[in-house]
Amino acid sequence: MVKGLKVLVTGGAGFIASNLILRLKAEGASVRASLHEKPLQISADGIETIHADLRDLEACREAVAGVDYVFHCAANTSGAAVMATTPLVHVTPNVVMNAHLLEAAYEADVKKFVFISSGAAYPPTADRPVAEEEMFDADPVDVYYPVAWMKRYAEILCRTYATKINSPMSTLVIRPSNIYGPYDKFDFATSHVTAALIRRVVERHNPLEVWGTGEDVRDLIYVSDFLDGLMLAVEKCDFFDEMNICSGGGITIKGILQTALEVDGYDDADIRFDPEKPSTIPVRLMDGSRAKERLGFEAKINLAEGFGRTIEWYRELQ
Repeated sequence: MVKGLKVLVTGGAGFIASNLILRLKAEGASVRASLHEKPLQISADGIETIHADLRDLEACREAVAGVDYVFHCAANTSGAAVMATTPLVHVTPNVVMNAHLLEAAYEADVKKFVFISSGAAYPPTADRPVAEEEMFDADPVDVYYPVAWMKRYAEILCRTYATKINSPMSTLVIRPSNIYGPYDKFDFATSHVTAALIRRVVERHNPLEVWGTGEDVRDLIYVSDFLDGLMLAVEKCDFFDEMNICSGGGITIKGILQTALEVDGYDDADIRFDPEKPSTIPVRLMDGSRAKERLGFEAKINLAEGFGRTIEWYRELQ
């Protein structure tokens, strides 16, 4: 589907982008990766890199020049602690970057613009999986409020460019659940819960501290499964669409930790939960029905297999 196309992947040093670049190269695309403060994590032949601060419109214009598709993976992101203490760091840089990149892509006659949104932008639905059409039914939960509305505004911009103007640009909004796998962020200051737990298991922390009560529920999807869904959506969705890419199931933080312990053979861990530490939302489940019906997508990699792959990759870095 992308063979022979010129593709820009923003945030080329990041988790999703690193895996996506490898997938696009394997499928025959010509890949340009934008970098800002960090270098590429991956090593592959023929990747064009461009250093660009995408908060600057001219830098965005340079980045999109001559490309057919844009996969916008760049974002200023962090974990629960940063969201709890300094939530505004997610707002202005991302709003400016998203708006400028869309404007530059439209000016450059990009054929398709793919925006990686977030399941965190949804309103709370208790223990019921949330579907795509519910995004704007109510406010997001307070802890996600700034970053969620930043993502929502970018989605509105995507819809605007695809459906509200003359000579529209095709845009696609992808809302992933909690992705994990190789090239994730394992720095405790910025990592999400799955990567942080995997690191603590591999490094044999004793005691092994877990933020929160361990009862929070998340939908986890291995990165190769996520990319399968993403690429199917890019192939089959035109002009404008929104798509959850998720596993469609839920597991507690305790369950995530227990799986990691079993996979890596850490049998005598002294586990200590700290309910005083920041957490986010008790339950976040996502409805994968649209992706299954329209794309024929279902996640294939179970948690034990995905953790095994991730742990093997992480341990090789040490």
